[in-house]
Amino acid sequence: MTVRHKEGSVQTWWTAPSAESVKKEIILPCLPLNTKGIVLCCFKDLIPLYHILFDLTALSTKLTKTTMEARISAQHWRRYVSVVLLFSAALNTAYAVTHYSIPEEMEEGSVVANLAADLGLDVKTLSRRKMRLDIISSKKYLDVNKETGELYIVEKMDREYLCPAKTSCFLKMEAIIENPQRIFYIEIEIMDINDNAPHFRRDTINLDISEATQGGERFSVNNAVDPDVGSNSVKTYLLSENEHFTIEIQTGRDGSKFADLILKKALNREQQAVHNLILTAVDGGVPARSGTASIVVRVLDTNDNAPKFDKDNYKIDIMENSPIGSLVVKLNATDLDEGTNSEIVYSYSLYTSEKTQQTFHLNPNNGEITVKEMINYEDFRIYDMEVIATDKGSNSLTGQCKLTILVTDMNDNHPEISIKSFQSPVKEVIAVDTVIAVVSVSDKDSGDNGIVDIRIADTLPFALRESSDNYYELVVSQPLDREKVPEYEITFTVTDRGSPPLSDNETMTLELLDVNDNVPQFPQSFYTIPVMENNAPGALLSSLTAFDPDLHENQYLVYFIIEKEIVNTSMSMLFSINPENGNLYALKTFDYEIEKEFLFHIEARDSGVPPLSSNVTVHIIIVDQNDNTPVIVSPWRAHGSVVEEKIPRSTDKGSLVSKVIAIDTDSVQNSRITYQFLQVTDATLFSLDQYNGEIRTMRMFSYRDPRHQRLVVIAKDNGDPALSATVTIKLSTVETAVKAYSDMTEVPLEYDIFSDLNLYLVIGLGSVSFLLLITILVTCVLKCQKPMPSKAAPPSRNSVISERNSTIADSTLVSNDAYWYSLFLAETRKGKLVVRQPVPKAGSRYIVSSLPRSTGLTETSDSAASTLQYPK
Repeated sequence: MTVRHKEGSVQTWWTAPSAESVKKEIILPCLPLNTKGIVLCCFKDLIPLYHILFDLTALSTKLTKTTMEARISAQHWRRYVSVVLLFSAALNTAYAVTHYSIPEEMEEGSVVANLAADLGLDVKTLSRRKMRLDIISSKKYLDVNKETGELYIVEKMDREYLCPAKTSCFLKMEAIIENPQRIFYIEIEIMDINDNAPHFRRDTINLDISEATQGGERFSVNNAVDPDVGSNSVKTYLLSENEHFTIEIQTGRDGSKFADLILKKALNREQQAVHNLILTAVDGGVPARSGTASIVVRVLDTNDNAPKFDKDNYKIDIMENSPIGSLVVKLNATDLDEGTNSEIVYSYSLYTSEKTQQTFHLNPNNGEITVKEMINYEDFRIYDMEVIATDKGSNSLTGQCKLTILVTDMNDNHPEISIKSFQSPVKEVIAVDTVIAVVSVSDKDSGDNGIVDIRIADTLPFALRESSDNYYELVVSQPLDREKVPEYEITFTVTDRGSPPLSDNETMTLELLDVNDNVPQFPQSFYTIPVMENNAPGALLSSLTAFDPDLHENQYLVYFIIEKEIVNTSMSMLFSINPENGNLYALKTFDYEIEKEFLFHIEARDSGVPPLSSNVTVHIIIVDQNDNTPVIVSPWRAHGSVVEEKIPRSTDKGSLVSKVIAIDTDSVQNSRITYQFLQVTDATLFSLDQYNGEIRTMRMFSYRDPRHQRLVVIAKDNGDPALSATVTIKLSTVETAVKAYSDMTEVPLEYDIFSDLNLYLVIGLGSVSFLLLITILVTCVLKCQKPMPSKAAPPSRNSVISERNSTIADSTLVSNDAYWYSLFLAETRKGKLVVRQPVPKAGSRYIVSSLPRSTGLTETSDSAASTLQYPK
């Protein structure tokens, strides 16, 4: 019976069985002490003899009563103990042991029992008799209070520590007193309480089980240990829920419990390589305690899985010309096994061609396929291979996959052009749309990389026309002209459509054959060639060279003068041309005063078949030289004689005295005449107009002026060097008046003094006869148009005509009108008359005649006739 001291009373914490069951189980007699159910049982087979008091009535009542009702006064318990001791002394006086049962782990200071009372000792004498406890082979866990005689707990007692591996635990001690000395034997039974949980010797239990193990196989695991005893020890085991394992609880000979692990379903390492189980040991205490251990089941592999690739079929694109060693693909085969069973070796199968194996390298360890040789799309476009993965297990298993490697075309081939036919040279007159060449194009690449475009320069007069697949014709698209472009460099450029595009070109030269399709061409259509008169015969006038862009005989030119007669004279008599180089020569000496220009044609003819020709107009202009001296035609004088003039002394200021007229048969520039006084008697009396040669009075005559005045006038042309002529005029003043005739404006006359005297005389006689008639007619007209005399100054014989009518035309000016005029001057002293006549066309001749008057007043001078020529 377990006794615990609490709040000064003794309580029972252990429910005893009934007396009938004790008797039945132990088979020992029990002596009833009273009607309340107190009995004394004697266990004779135990030495020393244990006397246990069972208060059946009190114990059964305590199960149904409250805590207050369960408390029993200390006096009642002392009485019970006294009775027990009394009977113990009576039963066994030779050897007595006082026995107490207490639970372990009682708190320090807890009272176990009143030892003095139980031993029948006087409490008051305990100190005097020096009562003490002597612990036998143990520590001092209990002590006696000498004041009260109570046995109390000094240090907590752990039954598992005090009595390891024992089902019962007793603590023996001796109580010694003196005067007189007595020894009391005391035995304390330490009752177990469920203060320890079961525990396993190892927290983790490792098991290696092959996945090939069949279901029902048993596996031993370590059992749990609980320091407690009895019902507080391990009672059962529990296993965490799983589908592969269960446990079966076994009982050992010593009553200990252990569990066997049973495989109820076969393991698969590939599905679950490790199984983590929790094994729980539960004791029988109330409340129950438990302890756990982890069971790690590692499934041992067997080579039951073949290697497997990620895919059964691979389709891989690779660029051609990939560098050697570049990675194509890395195959990955997995084996669910482990260890050597999962180590894989890669290899080609027998279905893989030698060409494929030579082109690609397969790494047997990691499955990498790399380029071994240069890949050319144009050689092989598809590579098929089969790769086998073999594990290294004892019974090797294999897996395979198929690979299709598609070579992607790379634009690595230049397009090619082939000239199938080519016609050169061709005539420049070849017809438009004529085929000249046939070319073909090709490219070994594929797709856009193999599509080829061909072109030629847009500036060429040719076009490309597709005749069939990849065949093109080169045709003439525009008329050709060899003279503009003698040959063509035709470059065919072919370009594919790859990225980047590649191109190539082919150049051929097309030569054009010349045909006589161009007429000779002169640089000018009209040539004006000036020729200085008095040239030497045979002089080179000019080089008239034509150009013919044709070739060879088509450009060899011959020059001709187209015949043209001029006044019964052939051009070939005047000019000559070199037929090879077109040099033009003069065959005679030209005189400007006779022949001023020539107009004819020159023809240039090539040597082609048929010949072509063209002509050009040549205008020869005779350039004048200053080779003619001015000739004074007025006033008239005999050869080298002095001209004598008479004027009234009463002549007014500004009156016309005389007019010097000189003509020059040279050209305009050389025939421009100016007049100057070379000598003059009195420079203050007369003035001379340098352009028209008029001599006028600057003042009236005075009685001091000499009667005779001598004037020397020089007429000078504008040539270089200048030529001149002089005339001497001797003026005499008279007192009588001279009848004045209206003078007319005189235009300078050009004359031509012929070297042939006979021709001169013939023309002069004819002219005299003609002028005689004209003079008579003019005289009659002038008589009819005689002006009326002025009121202020009546007309007189020696008066001069009015300034307006007396103005004489400037002889240095050349008129372009249809007519030119000569003036007449009637002088009573010389009787000379100058008659006005129409001017004929350029190149014609006219006659100026001087006719003597029959008045008889003056001596008739010698008459002469001059033949003059003036250009328009």
